[in-house]
Amino acid sequence: MTTKQQPLNSGFGATTTAREALGNTRLDGTVAIVTGGYAGIGLETTRTLHAAGATVIVPARTPDKARAALAGLERVELEPMDLFDPASIDAFASRFVASGRPLHLLINNAGIMASPLTRDARGFESQFATNHLGHFQLTARLWPALKQANGARVVCLSSRGHFFAGVDFEDPFFQQRPYDKWVAYGQSKTANILFAVGLDARGEAHGVRAFAVHPGGILTDLARHMSEEEVRASVENSNKIEPLKTVDQGAATTVWCATSPQLAGKGGVYCENVDIAVMAPADATIRRGVKDWAVDPKRADQLWSASEAWTGVRFNP
Repeated sequence: MTTKQQPLNSGFGATTTAREALGNTRLDGTVAIVTGGYAGIGLETTRTLHAAGATVIVPARTPDKARAALAGLERVELEPMDLFDPASIDAFASRFVASGRPLHLLINNAGIMASPLTRDARGFESQFATNHLGHFQLTARLWPALKQANGARVVCLSSRGHFFAGVDFEDPFFQQRPYDKWVAYGQSKTANILFAVGLDARGEAHGVRAFAVHPGGILTDLARHMSEEEVRASVENSNKIEPLKTVDQGAATTVWCATSPQLAGKGGVYCENVDIAVMAPADATIRRGVKDWAVDPKRADQLWSASEAWTGVRFNP
């Protein structure tokens, strides 16, 4: 059953915090993986899930930074992994699957934004390779553990930045067209949503549901590639839509999608402000809701097939 892309009137909103979104839900016995779970909204997500009793595995590209951020948190396990390195993803996932544990929650949170043009060893543009293809490969490799959970959720962090661009299937890696860091970012964020749509369609029969999330406008280390002038302009533009959020407000929609009973039996939708988002009108001038190109099942299938070809990784539902 396809979940409608329309608000549930959840009772929450833009100022809801992650702890408020979780409510009284307990997660004892739940196993979660949070990529980028040691900084910004990822760290707040880790802390919130941990406080509710979950065991949280945090794969980290910079283990020393992660170790300092996560110090003192029992049941939080740190593992090395770099989303820009396919071999690193395979090694991490293999270790987890070999542990025999089910995976109840996979939070695909890590990402980069507006970075200069760089390419991975395959020649793939870095924002698309990190934000989408790395998480596509990780989810595929963890698929046996997700199925084993008999009721797993996957949350893919996207952004209202998906308004900047759909996926250009003709030249996704900027080999012909001029590189634009914001178009590249927008394309990768659209891909995050399309991946959730495609994953939910394939996972529902196995008890695996997927959601895409816009956390809100938040000042974190994600802006490290931006100049002071760009950050200032971005804040001004964001405030025209809604006030900037705190980190604990920014993690709220992620936590809600991962745990809320309001979403039981639902999936494949884009969420913001702790509710399912509205569809954005075709002529929208304010970046609120979700563009139709990001939730189109046909485009989701096209991206799925292309991602399998690009990565050489196939899902085996």
